[in-house]
Amino acid sequence: MPSMSTAEGLAEAIGVTVRTQRQARSWTLDQLAERAGVSRRVLVTIEQGSSNPSIATLLRISDALGIGLPALVADGGQAAADVTRAADRPALWSSPAGGAALLAAGTSPPDVVELWDWTLGPGDDYRSEPHSRGTWELLTVLDGVVVVFVAGRDHDLGPGDAVRFRGDVAHGYRNPDLRSPARFALTVFQPGVGEEGSARARS
Repeated sequence: MPSMSTAEGLAEAIGVTVRTQRQARSWTLDQLAERAGVSRRVLVTIEQGSSNPSIATLLRISDALGIGLPALVADGGQAAADVTRAADRPALWSSPAGGAALLAAGTSPPDVVELWDWTLGPGDDYRSEPHSRGTWELLTVLDGVVVVFVAGRDHDLGPGDAVRFRGDVAHGYRNPDLRSPARFALTVFQPGVGEEGSARARS
């Protein structure tokens, strides 16, 4: 498996996993593209390791494969404890303002839990598509101010504040401060990954 310490290494590692998982199911590129709701061209560039797909695209593909997002970017060992060092956490989103979404840890299907370390650069505004039905998110602010918007409503949070919200509706995170970054920890719970009818409800 290629190293995930760089953006290029991460893209290559994801491509290898997607191709391996697709071939293990004897699916063609067209079949996976249709199941995931992405274009064949996008899927080809991902498998070639020549693109940095969005989190939304990775979620669509991991759901279609029934493996969960963490399995695309981690070895997914079955040891009693699986340590991910700070330097090894893959950044699945970044912004010109210095923002980054680092996937710190995750579990295997069918009930997938993802642990994220997010930094929003000054003025960053991240919008997420709805996840699969039954998904919940838990967020706590570590530094700065974060505006969490869920189903059209804003929730202003400061250091130590926390919120629980449905992840199966439109949502996102914004840093209203144009001078300083904000940081928060995020846990995502997605039940029934890989089970029939688990495809994410997206338009």
